[in-house]
Amino acid sequence: MEKKERVAFVGRNGEGKTTLARMILQELEYEGGLKIGHNVKIGYYAQNQPELLDENKTVLETIDHIATGEVRAKIRNILGAFLFSGDDVDKKVKVLSGGERSRLAMIKLLLEPVNFLVLDEPTNHLDMSSKEILKNALIEFDGTILVVSHDREFLDGLVNCVYEFRHKEIKQHLGGIYDFLRRKKLESLKQLERNTPKRNNGRQGSQKNIEAGGVSFEQKKEINRNILRLQKSIEEYEEEISGIEIKIAQVDQLLSQPGIIDDHSVYENYDNLKSALKLAMEKWGDVHEELEKWQAKKIW
Repeated sequence: MEKKERVAFVGRNGEGKTTLARMILQELEYEGGLKIGHNVKIGYYAQNQPELLDENKTVLETIDHIATGEVRAKIRNILGAFLFSGDDVDKKVKVLSGGERSRLAMIKLLLEPVNFLVLDEPTNHLDMSSKEILKNALIEFDGTILVVSHDREFLDGLVNCVYEFRHKEIKQHLGGIYDFLRRKKLESLKQLERNTPKRNNGRQGSQKNIEAGGVSFEQKKEINRNILRLQKSIEEYEEEISGIEIKIAQVDQLLSQPGIIDDHSVYENYDNLKSALKLAMEKWGDVHEELEKWQAKKIW
């Protein structure tokens, strides 16, 4: 990657996009060579980044802790650009919705003294307006960007090079995300999830594949069965997370008008929802990790 290049990692889940990103960050061991340029300072946005914020700080305190120099005088303007205005800046992190936490975590990262951003699914839990705000901020970022994403609209106009992860190989495609989709004759990145290797239906051909790949027919059935099971679980957890976030947003609206609250069970319910969200996110992450392990076994 060259200085100020904007790169996207795309492909099916389990193909190694996040793994390679973490290797670049020196978080995982690897074989081969990896050289980071002189004076490169990396900032990382993980899929669980919003959950790593200090829940006892306010929105303003979270950013005030990071901002330095001239930026300190512009903190409220920066927060306002990311839809935190008025009394919103005094909210505790623990009462923020998933989308609000994501926006705050991204502001925090953008204010860090870094010149190379590695972003893993940064648009998770963001609505359309928040995605657009984030995209514009990244376009203005004066540095290099590597983003792992399945979001076609978010990547459009942001990246100028696409690396496709497919069948345990990586292929470079110069140009933007729509250039890549046109060459692949796809309408969206989600279609990459459905595009699987072609299989030989003949008995003789299948036997050769078993011998060559060292995977028996029964092992293939087990691997495929577990992949489908885990993919279904991920979809169910994502629906559950979305439902919880909607309920949290509704309570947020209620808490913004404390004068009309006369039932303290609202606060208890709010805490329960936050705990349920955290638990669902943890389970989603565990299942996603297990899915990647099973998909890594699909070598045929």
